[in-house]
Formats: sequence, C-alpha cells, structure tokens
Amino acid sequence: MLSEVRVTPILSALLSRGGEYGELFCEEVRSLTVLLEDGRIERVASGTDRGVGIRLIHRGKTFYAYTNEVDDRVLLSLAGDLSRYAEGGGVPAVLPASPAAVRGPSVIRVPPSARAIRDKTGLVTLMDRVARGASAEIRQVRAAYAESERSIEVAAHPGVFVSDARTYTVLSVQCVAGDESGLTMGYESGGGTAGWEFLEEFDPETLARKAASRALRTLSARKLEGGRMPVVLSAEAGGTMVHEAIGHGLEADLARQGMSVYRDALGREVASPLVSIVDDATIPGKRGAFGIDDEGTPGERTVLVENGVLKGFLHDRLSAMKEGARSTGNGRRESYRYKPIPRMSNTVLLPGSTPPGEILKSVDSGLLVVKMGGGQVNTVTGDFMFEVAEGYRIENGRRGEPVRGATITGNGPEALRMIDRVGSDLGFGLGTCGKEGQGVPVGDAQPTLRFGPPYITVG
Repeated sequence: MLSEVRVTPILSALLSRGGEYGELFCEEVRSLTVLLEDGRIERVASGTDRGVGIRLIHRGKTFYAYTNEVDDRVLLSLAGDLSRYAEGGGVPAVLPASPAAVRGPSVIRVPPSARAIRDKTGLVTLMDRVARGASAEIRQVRAAYAESERSIEVAAHPGVFVSDARTYTVLSVQCVAGDESGLTMGYESGGGTAGWEFLEEFDPETLARKAASRALRTLSARKLEGGRMPVVLSAEAGGTMVHEAIGHGLEADLARQGMSVYRDALGREVASPLVSIVDDATIPGKRGAFGIDDEGTPGERTVLVENGVLKGFLHDRLSAMKEGARSTGNGRRESYRYKPIPRMSNTVLLPGSTPPGEILKSVDSGLLVVKMGGGQVNTVTGDFMFEVAEGYRIENGRRGEPVRGATITGNGPEALRMIDRVGSDLGFGLGTCGKEGQGVPVGDAQPTLRFGPPYITVG
C-alpha cells in the first residue's frame, strides 16, 4: 500500500509550512455480506475498498483530506493543499524506512475468504430453518452473515510507521413471532475478530433457537406494573448499559467539549466501590480488539473506573495533545474517509465475587433483565432510557413469568452508585458503535449486577 508511494516526501510537503502532527492513513478492506429474508437469499454482496486519508494538526485544529487513489501525484497535491492551513516554519518528516507489522491480540486460524460462498449461504439458510422450526408462530426470519478483512498502514511525523491487519466475522438472526395479541421480536448475534473458527464459539443453530425462543416468550408475556424497584441485570445482557451509560461520557473529546456528565469528575467517586471499569483492546477474539488504533498507537487496557473512582478518559492523539496527556490507543475511524476520534474498544465492567444465583435469590420482588434492547443516553446529563428485549418478574428470589414492553430509566452516575451486588460471571456483547456519523466495531461486557435502593425506574 504505502510502499507504492514516496511517504517521506509526501509528509514533508504536508508539514512544509509547519504543524505539530502530520499523518498518512492507508486502508484496504475486503468485505462480504450474505442476507436471507422471507426464506430466500436476498443479497450476496462483496467488494474491496482502498484509499488514503491525510491529516494535519496545527495549533489544535485538524485539517483532513482523503482519496481512493494511492498515487504519488495525487497525494503530493493533497498534502500541498492542506499545508496552506499552517503558518510557520517547515518541519522535515522523519520516518523509519518501512512499516513495522504489529501483531494484534487475535489469531486468525482460518481466513473467512478461504471458505466458499456456499458455506456462508448455508449458515443463514440453516438459521432460517431452525428458527422457523421452533413454532408455527414464527412469522418472519432475517438472517445475515458478514465478514471483512482490513489492512491498515499509518505513517506519521514524528517517527511512526506501522501496519496492522484485522479480520471480523459475525452472524445475526432476527425472528418475528405473531398471534392474535400482536407481534414480538427476538434477536441474537455472535462474532468477533476471528476467522471461520468463530463458529466453534457461536453455533448458528443455537443463535437461531435463542432468537426464536425470545420472540415466542415475549409473545405470551404480560406488561409489568411500573415504578421504582430492584433490578438485576444478567451477564447475558452484555455490557450495553456500561457502554452507553458511562462509556461515551469517558471519551475525552466529549468531556473537553462539556458534553459529558463526567467532565469534571476525575479522581472523584462516580460509582459504587464495587464497580471497576476498563476499556481493553487486547482481549483476543473480541470485536473491539486490535493491535494498533487507527493512528498507529498500540491498543491497551485502560483503567477508567477503579473501586468507584474515575481514573481516566479515552484519548486519541488530538485530545491527548490538548489535555497534556498521552493517547490511550483509542483513536479510531470508520475508514480512510474519516478523521479519527476517541472511541471505545472492548468496554468491561469487571466481575466481582458474588455467585450470580445468590444475587437473584437476594431479591424478593423486582425485574430481571436478560437482554437489552435499544435506548437513548444524554451524555451531558447522564440520563438514559433502555428498552428491555427480554425480561422476567423476580418472585421470591426466582425467575418468574416473562414481561413485555418494559423500559428502565435513570441517570448514569446515580445508577452506577446503586450497584450493591457484582457477580462472579462475565458476559460479552458485540456491536457497531455510532458517533459523529462513523460506525466502528466494539465489544462490551459485564457480570450480573443488582441495582439496589433508591432503585431504577421501570416503565
């Protein structure tokens, strides 16, 4: 990729009138998506995308351009255009002779591109058959398989020239069940930074059964009378609440802009002493894992909250420069078309020591949340609202009948302070996180949690 162009002269042209930081980001992505709907394959789409982003940081401002032409002439022209935004003396770019390949935490045993298309259409066809076989009340099934193989190279002044390769695979299935009472939906997915071997962890038949069962259980469920009550959030729910209720608020750009409820909370208690949260790009196989971020900084395990106390924020290079901090390796971008911004990787609320069964037994009456649905979070105030995709009444310390249409609302810092039991288990979720029009692959995780007095509001 960047070996095809003269990197040092291009960066020198970019910095010819000054600037604190200059960067070339080159990317090549091969992707494939298979979609099944209404019992038939609707789409098999594949493609390759390739291009370069050029960035100049001068006096705290970012100037950015991109092109899908990896060509000396084009890149020198763009670098010259961007250099006009700088004022001052030129800086000669200094780089290693060739990129250093960084080995990421995930080991790919079988590249998905090595498998035939029929193997991939077979996965979604199998999920459709299993889900429809669960009950005649399953009205619709949507099953999808996606893979991508992404190679990046980052050349930056001063002294960065690195490369990384990432492989993503994911299966998902959505079922709609219906009877005279209406329609309900169940969804399940599995995947990560893995090759074809991801099927050893995420069996397509199991995913389909879970999605169908969730839709069918909810179909027969009744609404729960709302109010403040104890809530147990199962590890099966993944870390959606952690990601949304606190994770975005700890991205340094939002905090600096005054867009986070945690902006002035460094060193203060923001959660129960039982709560510790990390963002960890080094967990093998998880969807948010990487060797380097999209600025060439090594991925790492960043402690965000320790025993309830806020310890740090997630930084990219720009936010670190502005704050006099160091990058935590969280500068991420959707593609070469975008500038990097602080983003989460795998955000984890760490497990405690209480067996999850004991947590459930400790509640006489309340709500057990097994699967979270969509939601909204105001990062400025910390207020949130989440739908409950799968939930149950807690009756005398046991899982009771399923509930339908429940929501949980509250405030991030207040809810985190309510946590008075932390389970010894840990459940992971996966997704694509959106921010400023960019989507990046992320993971999140949490143990079983109990939210005690004054309790979360259930609607």
